[in-house]
Amino acid sequence: MAVKKFALIGASGYVAPRHMKAIKSVGGNLIAALDPFDSVGIIDNYFPSAGFFVEFERFDRHLEKLRRTGVQLDYLSVCSPNYLHDAHCRFGLRLGADVICEKPMVLNPWNIDALQEMENETGGKIFNMLQLRLHPSIAQLKQRIEQEPSEVVHEIDLTYITSRGKWYYTSWKGDVQKSGGIATNIGIHFFDMLIWIFGDVKENIIYTRSHDRASGFLALEKARVKWFLSVNEETLPQAAKTKGHRTFRRLRIGEEAFDFSTGFENLHTEVYQRVLSGDGFRIGETRKSISLVHDIRHAKEQLIDERAHELAALSKRSHPFLRKGK
Repeated sequence: MAVKKFALIGASGYVAPRHMKAIKSVGGNLIAALDPFDSVGIIDNYFPSAGFFVEFERFDRHLEKLRRTGVQLDYLSVCSPNYLHDAHCRFGLRLGADVICEKPMVLNPWNIDALQEMENETGGKIFNMLQLRLHPSIAQLKQRIEQEPSEVVHEIDLTYITSRGKWYYTSWKGDVQKSGGIATNIGIHFFDMLIWIFGDVKENIIYTRSHDRASGFLALEKARVKWFLSVNEETLPQAAKTKGHRTFRRLRIGEEAFDFSTGFENLHTEVYQRVLSGDGFRIGETRKSISLVHDIRHAKEQLIDERAHELAALSKRSHPFLRKGK
């Protein structure tokens, strides 16, 4: 089998090394990488011969020159800021390559339609990194829920706090127009997982949404979910602060604490293996979670304020961290 040729956009980002490792692990070759920032020495650990560019135009010219000389790119890996994903996916399809894109695939559900139209026009495919679906504990949970009677509805408490410094708010991640906000940037993984396991969204209530936190209630087909997301270390539980922890992750299903704190090491590689075998996660599978975070982002502020005042009456549908005023 011929060695698959990859290019990567977003080489200096947090998640890029996982993609480089995955490309190496599946026997691929990274022939070119792009990032406006040049702190990308990590490439030497995997593909020291890869071409590197800080300007998109030169990156584009290089790949086009290779194409015209018979070197066809097989895959473009997209690890760029969220708001650029759909543009970079289109770029990959125009090059004649398939695309492997980080989450969130896009910021708005109608962007999915546009990308699917371009897939049809070019014959290319776009795959998304829904790697939590491959986590052994999560896959086992899904299998368990599927075997339960249809009338069983679970009570779920989802808490994810990942402290970020002041840099976060200056970077593109702190700009809701570029990242999609807290629910999109750090919540999309969990929302996709919950919808995949517990079914479609029936009701979506937002209690708070700000630059550093968001919280609400979801009614799914087989679960009622109270969720709280934050990048502010002040929202950490006191026990976590005492231990010096800056991250707190908890998923409680009824009285059962569901632990998936380990087992992430090779999930990106597993996604790449599935893509190369023709069984990757296609763009349509992202629609439900993208639609959900879009609705969270665009919920009316007045309605959020009104619901926030009703927390005492709706205590069974609001997250305990929110009720405590954390």
